[in-house]
Amino acid sequence: MTARIVLLVTSPRLPVGLLTAAAWDVVRQHPVLCGAESELVTAVRQAGAEVTVVDGPATQRLLDTVAAHGTAVWLAGPAGDEALARELGLRLAREPGLAEMELMYGSWDPPGARLLDAVAVMDRLASPGGDPWKRAQTHRSLAPYLLEESYEAYDAIGADDTDALREELGDVLLQVVLHARLAEELPEGERWTIDDVAGGLVDKMIRRNPHVFAGAEAGTLEEITANWERIKRAEKARDSVLDGVALSQPALALAAQILDRAARIGLAVPPPLADTQVDEEARLGASLLTTVAAAREADLNPEHALRRATLAYAEAVRTAEGGRRAGS
Repeated sequence: MTARIVLLVTSPRLPVGLLTAAAWDVVRQHPVLCGAESELVTAVRQAGAEVTVVDGPATQRLLDTVAAHGTAVWLAGPAGDEALARELGLRLAREPGLAEMELMYGSWDPPGARLLDAVAVMDRLASPGGDPWKRAQTHRSLAPYLLEESYEAYDAIGADDTDALREELGDVLLQVVLHARLAEELPEGERWTIDDVAGGLVDKMIRRNPHVFAGAEAGTLEEITANWERIKRAEKARDSVLDGVALSQPALALAAQILDRAARIGLAVPPPLADTQVDEEARLGASLLTTVAAAREADLNPEHALRRATLAYAEAVRTAEGGRRAGS
């Protein structure tokens, strides 16, 4: 029988003892060694396996165990014990007759497992002894950063830069996790946690997608969207079709959304006429609103249109600056 060393790796983000059948078989049938006591070690022992904690260098101890028993299992720590795996690999490459090394996954990280790490890291940063800056923040003081990070993610989408988008979405996630951690410090009856945020989102997604989760007929995209809106209206009793519109969004986008909301329920409220306004600013505002209404009728996005024109103008300014520097 070929001598072998089994490096058993498990996910530290899953409940201890949640191992595959193959992993349980190998720890019950062969000597198990590890580098430190842990909850996983306790669980393996309680299942009837013998586990030896190695104090000091482990490579030779593993090789001695293999020589005596034919197979030895190394129960890796939460970080995977890569240094030991590397050292073993080099030793066995020099002396291949000693044993074969097998990597076995006793459990895997589920999708989204690193979100647990993000929550744990933020808890450390925002707890006593952590980062003074984060501990000093409030929801209000963080509000500008949430907008800033969202705009940077928007820029990455506009540039078709998916690597930058991944990074910027991480910064948006930081804001979400930090807001949730600060909410844990609110007075009793007001506080909430990241689990409340995620739980509310999960409930909403399931509730608003009955064609996926409740066996309802899917229909067309238009029908699905209309059903979403019906469910949303039933969830939130509103006095106006404009309730829920984010009033702090950029003015062009705000104007377009309000015009769209009014059109949804068939309200034909014409924009104010510029020449009826009492001052220059009001006349300019009325003129811009009329332009936004015309853009909507033409199925154009005024926010995108102005952004496109402004960015082109910005590039022209840069070109002009370059020409000025070259001529100076």
